[in-house]
Amino acid sequence: MTVIHQNDLIDSITDALQFIACYHPKDFIDSLYQAYQKEENPVARDALAQILINSRLAAIGKRPMCQDTGMVTVFVEIGMGVHFDSQMTLDEMINEGVRRAYTSSADILRKSVVSDPDGARKNTGDNTPAVIHHHMVSGDKLRIRIAAKGGGSEAKARLAMLNPSDNIVDWVLEQLPKMGAGWCPPGIIGIGIGGNPEKAMEMAKSLAMESIDIHSLKARGAKNRDEELRLELYEKINQLGIGAQGLGGLSTVLDVKVGSYPTHAANKPVGLVPNCAATRHIEFTLEGNGPADMPEINLSDWPEITRLSDDKAKRVNLDTVTESEIAEWQPGDTLLLSGKLLTGRDAAHKRLIDLLDQGKPLPVDFKDRFIYYVGPVDPMAGEVMGPAGPTTATRMDKFTPRLLTETGLRGMIGKAERGAETIKAIRDNKAIYLIAVGGAAYLISKAIKVAKILAFEDLGMEAIYEFEVKDMPVTVAVDTKGNNIHKTGPETWHKHILEAHCASCHG
Repeated sequence: MTVIHQNDLIDSITDALQFIACYHPKDFIDSLYQAYQKEENPVARDALAQILINSRLAAIGKRPMCQDTGMVTVFVEIGMGVHFDSQMTLDEMINEGVRRAYTSSADILRKSVVSDPDGARKNTGDNTPAVIHHHMVSGDKLRIRIAAKGGGSEAKARLAMLNPSDNIVDWVLEQLPKMGAGWCPPGIIGIGIGGNPEKAMEMAKSLAMESIDIHSLKARGAKNRDEELRLELYEKINQLGIGAQGLGGLSTVLDVKVGSYPTHAANKPVGLVPNCAATRHIEFTLEGNGPADMPEINLSDWPEITRLSDDKAKRVNLDTVTESEIAEWQPGDTLLLSGKLLTGRDAAHKRLIDLLDQGKPLPVDFKDRFIYYVGPVDPMAGEVMGPAGPTTATRMDKFTPRLLTETGLRGMIGKAERGAETIKAIRDNKAIYLIAVGGAAYLISKAIKVAKILAFEDLGMEAIYEFEVKDMPVTVAVDTKGNNIHKTGPETWHKHILEAHCASCHG
């Protein structure tokens, strides 16, 4: 019998969450670097460069690679011979580890979990509770797999109850374009087939936490149906041309994981879960001899690369930029922003619209200003602001037309695509939509030189700030005429990939 002591489990959970917030798995870094080396689209290649540079900086600085430090998912395999020396239940121990990780002064992590999800949505203050899956297994060890999953990629999860004769590949290829860029591709896709709805989704979530090995699978060949699906989906998803950050390119997924489970004869449940550019997961085993040791970090595992686009970028002074200057920007242009920048996201936007509805004055003048959709991590000693990457702009679509029309807002910065009505409002108001790279939060924070709260301080990370930035890298996504890179980029690269594929087949 193995005795697992309470503090050993709690400390292991805490250490693991602090670790994965700052360090990518080596297999992910290696695969992302391969994608960077082969990428032909300059805009997508620059996005990949930013993610790689950000990852190395986060590892050096021991700071979160993404501002969304995730909601915790834990898979626990409990050996039948394990005994717990604890005054707490297993779930209580795990949640205590989560609480300590997200409230530690050693490395501040953003707390994103809210209770009463359809009501007050009050932040729990410590990122608890985790979502915990328990499995009893043979043996006398406790195996823990833990992930911190960001909201942007979770929002793109999919579940379908297909008919037995339906084609899974067709369904997946239909979903990927609909998922857009909010999950910050390229990443890993987990696909669970069979069981019942919750089993399919649990499998998909678990599979998305596995190591990248698609290239070794291609080398040896498929041995079963699941592996056949992996290879087919990997090739066909990348042929869609969605690319890094949805900008169009050769790499949309780094791996596809497929698992299956027996199901009812009348059903074919399929769960799809993407893992984003901030892939954060780790596995450890407790055997009764103390807390788990975290992997040793070797900075040589990270490639040292530099962005080549800065030399071609247009430098923009946000404090003096004119309407005519903005009108010259084209989708795909790289900009380096300097000057004063407002921030705000879901909760702040809701309050602004409520004030407009009530005919009350807004706390901030948005006339000719730019707003950055961000919920940053609190700063630590020596920092102006913690990691501050973009959140998914699509969630602000319901508010954007009115803000553009009624406040004179000039520009927006976020990640992922905008909806048709929002693009029309951007065009009609001669506004602009820019994207920052999801997965480059720590790199972006280095551009923030001054930060102060202007309104809604009670919203915490969702308050309206004013940042003063210096050379903050962004890409033009929707120009003043309504041209949209998230539409034209993937279309262009899908065509390019298919033409190249056909040429190689005929060659």
